[in-house]
Amino acid sequence: MKECKINENKKRCNCSYEPCGKKGICCDCIQYHFSSGQFPACFFPSDVEKTYDRSIENFIKTYQKRGPWW
Repeated sequence: MKECKINENKKRCNCSYEPCGKKGICCDCIQYHFSSGQFPACFFPSDVEKTYDRSIENFIKTYQKRGPWW
């Protein structure tokens, strides 16, 4: 099993929710957000992520408007 690279993950994580205990632990983050019908912060451009609307609907809307490479 591969070791989690938490410090490397944190460098790329654009989550602006400061008290998040899952920052850098991608597998926990993804599982948490999927269970709530959401995507994690890293699926969104930083300006959209800061709205905290991480719904799948908002992801689709953003993707359709901006494409896959923001």
